Amino acid sequence: MKLNKQRLFNLLYILLASITISCNQSQSSQLRLKFTSGIHSVLEDSKGNIWFGSYNEGLGLLHNGKLQYFTIENGLSHNQVRNIYEDKDGIIWFECGKGLSTYDGQKLTVYTERDYNSKNEWKLNDGDLWFKGNEIEAYNKLEGNPGVYQYDGKKLSYRALPIHTKPGHENHYSISTNFVQSKNGTVWFGSYGAVIGYNRSDFKVINDSLLGLNDKTGHFHARSIMEDTKGNLWIANNGIGVLKYDGKNIINFTEQQKLKQKDTNGNSLDKVFSIGEDQLGNIWFGTAGSGIWRYDGKSVKNFSLEDGVASKHIWTIYKIKKGELWLGGANPSGVYRFNGTSFERIY
Repeated sequence: MKLNKQRLFNLLYILLASITISCNQSQSSQLRLKFTSGIHSVLEDSKGNIWFGSYNEGLGLLHNGKLQYFTIENGLSHNQVRNIYEDKDGIIWFECGKGLSTYDGQKLTVYTERDYNSKNEWKLNDGDLWFKGNEIEAYNKLEGNPGVYQYDGKKLSYRALPIHTKPGHENHYSISTNFVQSKNGTVWFGSYGAVIGYNRSDFKVINDSLLGLNDKTGHFHARSIMEDTKGNLWIANNGIGVLKYDGKNIINFTEQQKLKQKDTNGNSLDKVFSIGEDQLGNIWFGTAGSGIWRYDGKSVKNFSLEDGVASKHIWTIYKIKKGELWLGGANPSGVYRFNGTSFERIY
């Protein structure tokens, strides 16, 4: 049978495209992060590099299709990398289990400068970065009180939070989440025992006392916070589930949807560690032991092992610049994305 030139060209194009896709898939399948403790944080920087922070094995960098690793031996202050940020000058900041490190495009360095002379001089500037206290837990003598570090582009200053801990509860207000800068200007911090917002004039404290929580109901234990495109603040808790704050009222979303363990007798939305929003406005929740959940504004759907979610603990949900949501998990460790129907591991 004779083939005309156009048809032959089309067949060759399809063949080459198939080979390219196969090669890309093969290359992607070979790019597997060596971490086994879990992916705790992700950042896509302004140069297109992807940074992966592990739970206790240091840092991974995906650059030009290759993975490179950094630990305390290469300039990290600690091998747990909780959050990763980029400042307005393109410097990458790594909030570690203990201390901070920075990357200037050439070298990774432990950042040691601290200012403690203006602890109560709270202020907000565009482009500020905020970090947890310098210790793995609680606070040190120089800090003197639960608080956060503010980087304004020039120096790193400690700001004391308007709260005090009781003896034996020094870790109660240790920062446990990323910070969130809301659309109305409020900056939010999540700690183990509260979520605290500052709006240039006063503070909003969401804690056990405000919510009427006790030993019987379970206590506040924030693990992630996120503001959605509608301005709602979502708070992930390890134990009492998900809270939703619209600026006026706070509801327990997990209870509202009847997704507590006692209601489901299976996977539940009690132990939530991460929250994200996709391009369609769906809210996603990553749990410890109960897979991934998606809320489309009407109903909630659970994705678990049979849907490709091999990790039993989803530490982080991160939206890359082209809009995909990436999930960082542990047990086993890996980075996953949603293909429209199920999840696939990509790193």
